Amino acid sequence: MSMVTLPGLRELIDGISRERNLPKLSVQAALREALVKGYERYRRTQRLDSTNNFDEEYFANFEVELDIEEEGFRVLATKTIVEAVSNPDHQIALQEVQEVADEAQLGDTVVLDVTPDQNDFGRMAAIQTKQVLAQKLRDQQRKLVQEEFQDLEGTVLQARVLRFERQSVIMSVSSGFGQPEVEAELSKRDQLPNDNYRANATFKVYLKRVSEGAHRGPQLTVSRADAGLVVYLFANEVPEIEDEIVRIVAVAREANPPSRHVGPRTKIAVDTVERDVDPVGACIGARGSRIQVVVNELRGEKIDVIRWSPDPATYIANALSPARVDEVGLVDSEERQAHVLVAEDQLSLAIGKEGQNVRLAARLTGWKIDIKDIAKYDYEAESRKIETMLEARRQARAKDVEEEEPEEWEEEDDDIEEIEAESDRPAPVLLEDTNDAPEEAAAE
Repeated sequence: MSMVTLPGLRELIDGISRERNLPKLSVQAALREALVKGYERYRRTQRLDSTNNFDEEYFANFEVELDIEEEGFRVLATKTIVEAVSNPDHQIALQEVQEVADEAQLGDTVVLDVTPDQNDFGRMAAIQTKQVLAQKLRDQQRKLVQEEFQDLEGTVLQARVLRFERQSVIMSVSSGFGQPEVEAELSKRDQLPNDNYRANATFKVYLKRVSEGAHRGPQLTVSRADAGLVVYLFANEVPEIEDEIVRIVAVAREANPPSRHVGPRTKIAVDTVERDVDPVGACIGARGSRIQVVVNELRGEKIDVIRWSPDPATYIANALSPARVDEVGLVDSEERQAHVLVAEDQLSLAIGKEGQNVRLAARLTGWKIDIKDIAKYDYEAESRKIETMLEARRQARAKDVEEEEPEEWEEEDDDIEEIEAESDRPAPVLLEDTNDAPEEAAAE
């Protein structure tokens, strides 16, 4: 078999692999693709058969075989065996094949060596190969980086500030696997108001998304405001969470409050599988040592650690911490509405500045919370209002049922039973980013 020699091929592959931090197999794959393009350019310049229309798919049956030991390459073509040849690049005559292989049949394929002579490959083909190789190597790097960071979505990385573009901060992040740093965007809504984003400053960031860019390669989006960052910091600081003795059930975070007069705040609900372990105390640590590390990383953000409870009333009361709750009334379990009664001196604390405390408690628990002053609460009047509201809902539902077909009702009934069965399962870990969520709680 003939071969086009490439002196220094082994050193070339090794050098590119080290320089671009790519596996040698990836470099070889890029080189093979580039040489196929170079051969295509060689064939086009030859114009041996002016009737051939070299479209984009014409050379799809050609491939390059690298010989690392001999430092060269061969061009191979896969051809179909036919009775009469109409295109010699894609076909070969049955009679010609049977001269060397008697068992050959029409429709079979054979691989033939079509390597050009060393001097025929040409300068233009070599230039084309070099240009395509550079592009293929960039594509390989982008693909490798994208695959690497896609596996890291939802994790926390160390990042360094590079520059500023409009209101976004461009940071460099590393996967920690020996790969070079990659640029990531920290948008305005994902920044913390108390952060000082100066050049070369380092931060822990949450990798939200890895998308494929058309020209600039993988696009990484990171966040300092995502609830996942809080979960990571607690898991990193509290051994009981890593050992699965304590679990984080839900997180509600308002890293960028709607008003500049209100600071960032997070509520986190925790639970434990061990009766003798205090999950809240484990997260806070001796004299607040553990939670203080998290607060310092988040630049002074307020964090409320509360105990999760399977009882909605207890859970809601805990979620309104630091306010003291006197009574929780579950107005409508289906619509998840609750009245919370507190003393007059606890009313502003329960609501929080500009409603932040009750808003976060509502998001944490999934209930619509209405704060009431217990001294002014009229039980009889509120009971009548609630009963009237529930009766109106029952009538509306009954009317909807009458208008539906029986078959459709049976199908929906199955769905309701399935949902009710799922509601008995343990509460999953909820990572909720609530920066742009609407207010869900009312206060009087």
